[in-house]
Amino acid sequence: QVQLVESGGGLVHPGGSLRLSCAASGIFSINYMGWYRQAPGKERELVASITTYSITNYADSVKDRFTISRDNAKNTVYLQMNSLKPDDTAVYYCNVHGRYVNAWGQGTQVTVSS
Repeated sequence: QVQLVESGGGLVHPGGSLRLSCAASGIFSINYMGWYRQAPGKERELVASITTYSITNYADSVKDRFTISRDNAKNTVYLQMNSLKPDDTAVYYCNVHGRYVNAWGQGTQVTVSS
């Protein structure tokens, strides 16, 4: 059974940090792991992604503030978010590609507010 379990969202003040985690199970030959976000009234957008060989890609809006990483042994992807801004407020979704599978997590809310 394919399952993605996300954790780490919450409320943080501007300038603060959060770390999101997404643990995948039931997915074989994972080759892509990514984080997307969707703010109210906006389309879902890519935040960051990482391949099996640790090639990363970031949205311009988060470069130098967010870092994506993965633990292949645990099938887990992380998103370290620093210097958070109110514009980062959104529901964050994990996305994992594997053999015959393109799976999405349930989403975790990140709210940046004073």
